Parts: sequence; structure tokens; C-alpha cells
Amino acid sequence: MTDRNQFGHDTTTEEVLEGIDLSGRTALVTGASGGLGAEAARALASRGAQVTLAARDAAKTKQLMAEIVAQHPEAQLEHCDLELSEPDKVRRCGETWLAQHDSLDMLILNAGLMACPLARTAEGWELQFATNHIGHFLLANLLTPALLKAAPSRVVVLSSGGHKISPVVFEDIHFQRRDYDPWSGYGQAKTANVLFAVEFDRRLRERDVRSFAVHPGMIPTDLGRHLTRESILQIRDRAKDSGEAPKALQAGAATEVWAATAPELEGLGGLYLADCGIGSPDGEGSRGHATYAVDPDAAARLWAVSEEMLGEAFAP
Repeated sequence: MTDRNQFGHDTTTEEVLEGIDLSGRTALVTGASGGLGAEAARALASRGAQVTLAARDAAKTKQLMAEIVAQHPEAQLEHCDLELSEPDKVRRCGETWLAQHDSLDMLILNAGLMACPLARTAEGWELQFATNHIGHFLLANLLTPALLKAAPSRVVVLSSGGHKISPVVFEDIHFQRRDYDPWSGYGQAKTANVLFAVEFDRRLRERDVRSFAVHPGMIPTDLGRHLTRESILQIRDRAKDSGEAPKALQAGAATEVWAATAPELEGLGGLYLADCGIGSPDGEGSRGHATYAVDPDAAARLWAVSEEMLGEAFAP
């Protein structure tokens, strides 16, 4: 039997789920066509959860679903088309899912972009902020009725230690007046992920919906598919400076799965998690996080800015 008090850097999804039965529970995982999202979906399904894999590449996702069923014949899997950078498609995914389900126990907001060249959505939003934060902000709010129905339920938002690169620059989020830097864009988007978890938890904790932000660690996935050669060299330098060792995929997905299921997190929320443990402000190592990332005033401001961008106010 795994000692849950000894979870750490190399803990795997199998270990965090040991002895946990998820039968009768529902989960939705974004970015689930590969990498961390695929492993999180597989792990949850292996323990009996009904899992929706939300991703934009339907063919790739359905192939993955077939592979999971080959491993776990009893797996209950569904697919939902999701393009996070386009609000109309996010709404379509949310509405389609709600039309077929009443409750949602676990929402894992896993998808994302990292340090891509400057690109903008049709609305003029910087693509990393739009995809990593705004799309997930919208989806979570759309699915809130199902989260409330399932309460106690959890929302897990994939952030990164890269949030330490930049706070949310509210004066110019979309790089309209400042020079664009891919890593600064990534950093503020990952900070936004933490701030969203803080504010979402504040709004819904009294109704037993809790949220967490997660740093998964350094894992080779297709998250870096948009990286330029210069960005690849920069990330190698950052890795050396941080002293953080790489992880295998099952260890990389372990913290998000732990956040979604761990009994030891009952009654908690609004926290930054890493290596299957609770982070600390300005602490050392992977569990340390910037104080600005959990600032409640910045979290409330980000919520208001996000509503303004979408032209919609949300009840929670």
C-alpha cells in the first residue's frame, strides 16, 4: 500500500489513485488527445469514472479512446469537440455536454499553449491568454450548474512554474503597446490560471465546489509544438536554472489527478499544488509559487476583465 504522506516528484497516477473507486463519477478533461490530458483521462477511467475527453482533434482523440479501451475494457469514454481560442466553439462544447449530463464531479482544465510566436484570435486577443485562460474560464462557468449538482466537486487548472516569469499585466494583457515576448505571454497566462482557481474557489467554496491550480513539472509533451529554436534553448536554460528534474508522463499527470480525487484535500481549495503536495508562496523548488499568483485582489480583477472580454457576466 502506497503511503500517501510520501507523495512527491516521482509519484505516479497509479499511486495517487490506489484504493480510490471513481465508479458513478463524471469527469471532463480538456486537451485530452495526448500528453498529460490523455494520461489523466486514462487514469480516471481506469478507476471507473465516466470521462469526457475534450479536444479539437477528433480523430486523434477517438484513436486514443480506442487505445484506452484496449487497456481498460470497462472504460466509459466520450469525446467533445473543443477549440478553446474560439468562444463560440467553447459554448458549443459546454452546451452539448450539458444536454447529455446532469452533474460533473471533476473538471480538469489541462489544455494549453506554450511560448508560441505572436498570434491573435478573431477578437484581437493574444492567443496564449485566450487559449490558456479565457477559453477555460468560459468553459468552467458554463459547466458550473453541473459542478453544483455534483457537489462536492472539484475544478483543477493546469498552471506551471512558468507563472513566475510574469504576473498578469493588466495594463496591456494583449501586447498592444509592449513588445511581445513568448515567455512573458506564457508566464502571464499561467499566472491567470492560478488567479482563476483562487477566485473560482472563493465564489463557490460555500457551495462545496473547490478549485486548485497545478504545476505538473517538466514533462516532454506536444505542449511545446509551437516553440521556435530560440525558445527551446531558452527553456533548456530555465530548466538548468530551476534545478527541477524532468518527469515521466505518469508522474507529470499525477498532481492533476491527485488534485481531482485526493481525500486529503477535502475541505481545501484555492491552492497551488505541485509534486502531489501543497505549494507555498515564494518557497523554494517546484512547490514554490509567486505571491502575486494567489493575490485575491488580482484574482477578482482578472475575473472582471475576463467577463468584460467575453461580454458576459457569470453568476457564481
